[in-house]
Amino acid sequence: MTSLIFYTNPMSRGQIARWMIEETGAAYEQRIVEYGPEMKSAEYLAVNPMGKVPAIVHDGKVVTEGAAICAYLADAFPDAGLAPTPHERADYYRWLFFGAGPLEQAVTNRSMGWEADSDRQAMVGYGSFDLVVDTLAGWLADHDYICGERFTAADVYVGAQVDWGLLFSTLPERAEFSAYAERLRSRPAYIRAKAIDNDLIAAAKAAQGSDA
Repeated sequence: MTSLIFYTNPMSRGQIARWMIEETGAAYEQRIVEYGPEMKSAEYLAVNPMGKVPAIVHDGKVVTEGAAICAYLADAFPDAGLAPTPHERADYYRWLFFGAGPLEQAVTNRSMGWEADSDRQAMVGYGSFDLVVDTLAGWLADHDYICGERFTAADVYVGAQVDWGLLFSTLPERAEFSAYAERLRSRPAYIRAKAIDNDLIAAAKAAQGSDA
């Protein structure tokens, strides 16, 4: 029996966690949680009281939130080489939390049609969407990966934000973003993870069509 259980839905941020798991090479048990009653059921709420995916259970311990899952798995499976070296820790934690905080907040607020007035930008923490974009692009202009020349778990989380942002046009087409995304999309673990989730999405759509 595997010690790693992965709760996900292919049409969710669970894609980030799957990519991270694939990068570790760890064996895992997949449990698909459907939106609606199943995701809000007592059984799943016992795993994640927020009633959302992804979540993992490793050796009996629950971890939720995409960035936390990435950081946890990097530490739990050190042989994969995805955790930061002492020299890399500052950049690793800085940008991992930047992706989970300012970047995701700015993109979400912009997508929902809301942005703080200039006199209230300090209240939202990240300032403005343009400031967040320029800050991240500025870093990626001089770094192949978040920590420099080496891929780490921070690239899974930040990279997923950039990858999705370009795909769904929630981030602008910037040369820095496109080059970074291309490097990530060529990784075998990324390709494997995407293939699994795309097959699950296709199967779900086919099942819906047969029920129509």
